[in-house]
Amino acid sequence: MSVAEKKAVMVNYEGMFLLDSGKFAADHEGTIAHLMEILEKAGAEIVAHRPWQDGKLAYEIEGHMKGLHYLVYFTMPGSGMDVITRSCHLSDIVIRQMVIKQPQTLFDAMVSAIDPSSAPEDATAEAKESGSSETAEVDADYDAIDDDDED
Repeated sequence: MSVAEKKAVMVNYEGMFLLDSGKFAADHEGTIAHLMEILEKAGAEIVAHRPWQDGKLAYEIEGHMKGLHYLVYFTMPGSGMDVITRSCHLSDIVIRQMVIKQPQTLFDAMVSAIDPSSAPEDATAEAKESGSSETAEVDADYDAIDDDDED
């Protein structure tokens, strides 16, 4: 099998994109479509996405004092990273971007937290089972703390 015949390995990524909040407020569907177009052009398959935080920035970035942080979870071959970086630098909507690799377990947990309907069946079932027992343990710990404070 030659190098050209090998299938690209899909890697899990988390992308945080700082978007122009003024353009997002004026046309949020168009802004999201623009971001998804950048990712799809790089060969990404979007798994989950949502706006995360909109507000004042700690310091001015490219003349912007406000921005919207947009969180995207996607899978993509590693070769697409250059396309994303280049497209984001050329975009007038994307101010900054940060993309990091995610291990499968963390990726599944974050995707299920953002969009429970898109989570793998096994991960959703495991989260429900472990969540209920962990909640009982945490409640027991709080009860113990409350009992000590009353003395």
